[in-house]
Amino acid sequence: MNAEVLKLWPELEWIEDEKLREATAKTWELALERSPLTAEDLNTIPFTLLVPDLKVSFMAHKRCVVHVARESAIKMNEFFTDDLPVDLDVTIAGAILADVGKLLEYDIKDGKSCKSDTGRYLRHPFTGVALAMEAGVPDEVSHIISAHAGEGDMVQRTTEAYVVHHADFMTFLPFKNR
Repeated sequence: MNAEVLKLWPELEWIEDEKLREATAKTWELALERSPLTAEDLNTIPFTLLVPDLKVSFMAHKRCVVHVARESAIKMNEFFTDDLPVDLDVTIAGAILADVGKLLEYDIKDGKSCKSDTGRYLRHPFTGVALAMEAGVPDEVSHIISAHAGEGDMVQRTTEAYVVHHADFMTFLPFKNR
């Protein structure tokens, strides 16, 4: 596993399935190779371009989403047991990968984050799924990437996809709507 990716994502260690952990890390490696952004940029750029003057970094938001999604899945398993089982590995991998496509959707020009040429045509759920499939991520995790944003309102989400979707939006909408 790439040391740069592991430094960004210590939460990768939470994924028990080694093959899934490696595919998740590989997706981030591919994204960083193809992105105009560096790993360092991810700790300084805002997590969304939709909120002017946002100070919360991409990685602060993304890591928060992973933590919220994991804790939610744990509590759902605790309270609902066999009635609504949530796969922790799938949830964690999906949360880590939900916004990986933003590395292709964003660029930095004149020191400011902006849409890249790719981002003008393809939103991050699409580019994220393409990267994940290339890295060997299973369909149930790619589904989370594709369904975590508004595009997911058009499909039937899995339980894990609902968990990640809500973790993402509960840590985004308060910034957008204040």
